[in-house]
Order: sequence, then structure tokens, then C-alpha cells
Amino acid sequence: MYLPVGYTDGMRAMLAWLVLLLLLVSPFPVRGDDAPPERILVSAAISLRNAFEEIGRLLRTRSGIVTDFNFGASGLLQRQIEAGAPVDVFASAGATQMDELQAKGLILQDSRRDFARNALELIVPAGQKITFSSFSDLSGPGLRRLAIGNPRTVPAGHYAEQTLRSLKIWETLQSRLILAEDVRQVLDYVVRGEVDAGIVYATDVPIAAGRVFDVARAPEQTHDPILYPVAVVKDARQKGAALRFVDLVSGADGQKILAKYGFLGRR
Repeated sequence: MYLPVGYTDGMRAMLAWLVLLLLLVSPFPVRGDDAPPERILVSAAISLRNAFEEIGRLLRTRSGIVTDFNFGASGLLQRQIEAGAPVDVFASAGATQMDELQAKGLILQDSRRDFARNALELIVPAGQKITFSSFSDLSGPGLRRLAIGNPRTVPAGHYAEQTLRSLKIWETLQSRLILAEDVRQVLDYVVRGEVDAGIVYATDVPIAAGRVFDVARAPEQTHDPILYPVAVVKDARQKGAALRFVDLVSGADGQKILAKYGFLGRR
């Protein structure tokens, strides 16, 4: 800043402070190129990881918004939000978790959308001799260990329990069940051959292509519809940016990315 000759150091300092004050209270805020980008935290079911990471990259390309992710079992993510975790967006693999948050007033109801569907698959380690060809066959002597998500916290496990109960083999399988923390852990158990079979989402199977064999799909009538809802959390710090993420997920471009990873479209 140029100051004419004759200004004292004190006068120069005072004028500099006045200029700074004017900049701070200016009605025309300036965002410099080095200003930090908007950031949002998205807590999402782990089955969404690959698709959501790509959607997050697309959002940053289009808007500059940075998306940080917290992936895990939907039930555990729900509890974190109930405990006050600083989450902006929640995406669940089941309606139950979102319903409970909505009942407690912890999401913005108008922002809630069902954006995808999924299916249940029965898988076994690649190269293993298969002694069953359907879910109904699981009660036979050829199965020693079956991995499913913990039904109390993992939607995929809840749907698996519904299917096994519908087929009237749930009680028979109790001593053979290995309960996992999330659906990706089920997949890992099968890949490593630590169990004879596992029940995962259809979208998980391609992740382990060549390492697992897809035996059968659970009949739709044996479990509730596998719907994925997403919503902005009530106490989101960046509500505008969070809503842009939700809009992208439920819009045409987000739907294309989800389909790329095997998710079924909304009905």
C-alpha cells in the first residue's frame, strides 16, 4: 500500500488497521484461491464404499466440496449419530436405521430419499467343492460354518436372518453361524476360506471376483425390500453442501455410478 511522504509510523499503522477493518466488515467477502474448501462428513453403509467414493470425487470436481467418509455397519453409524457425532449426511443399507433417526428428529425429513436397492447372494470360496445349490440346502450336513452380518447392527445380517427364518432353517443353523461386524467382513471370511459360505449383497460379489463363487440369490419374497435411504443430518455443519451430495446421489449421474457398481435402481 502506497502512503505519501510525511506520514509517521504510527499513522501508517493506524491506516493499515483501518484498511484491514474495512476488509473484515466489507459486504463483499472475497474467497481467495487458497481458501479452504467446504468439507462434509458422510457416514455410509460399507457396501456403498466404492460407489460413494466415486460420487465424492465427482462432487469435488463439480463444486470443490470435499467429502470425507466414515464407512461401517449401518446400526453402528446410527448410534454414532445418536451420540452426537459431527456427521453431515447419513446413508443406510436399511430403512430401519433411518426410520429410528427420523423418529428422534435427528435428520432433516425433507432431505430423505431412497436412492438404491440391492439383493442377497449366497457365496462360497472359489475352488471349494459345493454341496449345496440354494439357500434351502444350507441346513444339510455339508455346511459347517456360515458367515452373516450381526442381525442386530448389520442390515445384510437382518435380511439374511429373515430369509433363513422364511425358509424355516434359522434354528437349525444357530450353532453354525459366524456373526460379522459388517458385510465386508463376511466377504473377507469367505475369501480366506475361514467359513464354508457367506451371505452378502449382490454388489459385494464383484469385489472378490475370482476368489468367491456365487451360488444363489435369495428369493425376494423371503426378506424385506433392501432399500438404501440417504438424508442430511439435522445438526449438519454444512447443510447446503450436504444437500448437494444427496442431490448428486439421487440424481441421474449418481444413479449411473451406483448402477456401475451393481446397485439396482429405485422402483
